[in-house]
Amino acid sequence: MTRTIPGLSLSLCFILGTVIINSLPAFSQSRELSHNSPHIVEVGLDRADIESPSRPQPLRVSVDLVLIPVTVTDAMNHPHTNLRREDFTVYEGDQAQQIRYFSTEDSPISIGLLLDVSGSMRDKIETERAAVEEFFRNANPQDDYFAITFNNKPRVLSDVTQSIAGIETELGLVEPTGSTALLDAVYLGVSKLQNARYTRRALVIISDGDDNASRYSLREIKNIVAESDVMVYAVGIFGSSPLKAFEEVMGERWLSAMTDITGGRTTTIKDINKLPETCALLSRELRSQYVLGYQPRDKVSDGTWRRVRVKVSNPTETDHLQSHYRKGYYVNR
Repeated sequence: MTRTIPGLSLSLCFILGTVIINSLPAFSQSRELSHNSPHIVEVGLDRADIESPSRPQPLRVSVDLVLIPVTVTDAMNHPHTNLRREDFTVYEGDQAQQIRYFSTEDSPISIGLLLDVSGSMRDKIETERAAVEEFFRNANPQDDYFAITFNNKPRVLSDVTQSIAGIETELGLVEPTGSTALLDAVYLGVSKLQNARYTRRALVIISDGDDNASRYSLREIKNIVAESDVMVYAVGIFGSSPLKAFEEVMGERWLSAMTDITGGRTTTIKDINKLPETCALLSRELRSQYVLGYQPRDKVSDGTWRRVRVKVSNPTETDHLQSHYRKGYYVNR
């Protein structure tokens, strides 16, 4: 199956663009939109540098059409790719919405890789490098990327590029050391994606612990990613011991708090050797999304948060499906 069109985190999870829908290359008239096609509005973040931070502006949207990228996985955590429009129901609040747009296209995406290079990754760095290679191997060749490493503070390892080899070369020179400024890295990643080439945008985090060095708090970062147009995914490496260290417990909670609200998700692994395989699966997942579009029945622009829910019908009794999507959006006042 091919990948979807942008949405507000995948990367928009809701794709909200400033042009008429018929003018977007990724959209075609075969998608069953009316001739009076509504506008899609994209509101990005103000550019901010982590060294002189100014809080990104909330994503508040005034739209005629809301587009929701949805990932559906089966019990084995594999993308489920053969669903139809009628297998989905979208609710805004408690009201079911008419799905006016349905797509499964594999359109390019702008991706920021956030790579933990703190001291605790010293014995995992080679596997992390292999995981990055597998992630790229399974990606759309048209995607573009940047990479941020983080220990005591985040650092841009490689700026926006389609040169996979360049990122891999730079990562090969990194020596893990120091503590973990994960939240600051997420802030920097969201800021860089505000001017991304593609409307689909995602952050992918690889880390083995919680944050112990950031200037930003979890509450601040959680609010920022909730209000952004970026989907956040994470792979957490948390060991195989049944008695998890405090850092591992908190690390898993912190990652999930950031990913789940954006429509992404956190995958945890106990065996470091599974990291490359997990990242390959995640890369394929980013290419295996549905995009559902609807016109909200509530037209009032009151500045509130609109809660969204997607229900997936079970096409066969043997499938246990789970859907991942952004849980809502803000409307302009």
